[in-house]
Amino acid sequence: MEEKTNGIKKLFESDKARKIIVIIGIIGIALIFISSISGINTDKKTETEGFSVTTYSTEIESNLQKILSSISGCGETKVLLTIENSVEYVYLEDSTTKTKEIQPVIRGVLVVCEGGDDPVVTQTVTQAVTRALDISSAKVCVTKLTERR
Repeated sequence: MEEKTNGIKKLFESDKARKIIVIIGIIGIALIFISSISGINTDKKTETEGFSVTTYSTEIESNLQKILSSISGCGETKVLLTIENSVEYVYLEDSTTKTKEIQPVIRGVLVVCEGGDDPVVTQTVTQAVTRALDISSAKVCVTKLTERR
């Protein structure tokens, strides 16, 4: 047992062994530093992968509601958006990028507003929604908001 201990002591006493240990230590620190930098990029990917369809639809509904309520004759406005699927990531073979993100597909939009019984307001709202969301007018329904009693 003493022979092994003496051999290890001699190894650490030599200059060559010390240099090797220092070099290994520097390489280890560099690897830790590099992994911490790549960890930042991984966190960004996690944020995009954490995409929420509910948040996406709520944001669009809110934006549409603000815009549509400012249309002349529209008045108080409520918007409901239906979405077909969540975000899809498609792997591409012949491209410099590895994936392509496909946004959810909007199935339909319901707009309930005070001026929903006026054909001019209905047409204007339908045109605004179809152009803003790039959907057909068949996917948009505009109706009158009834007063609650």
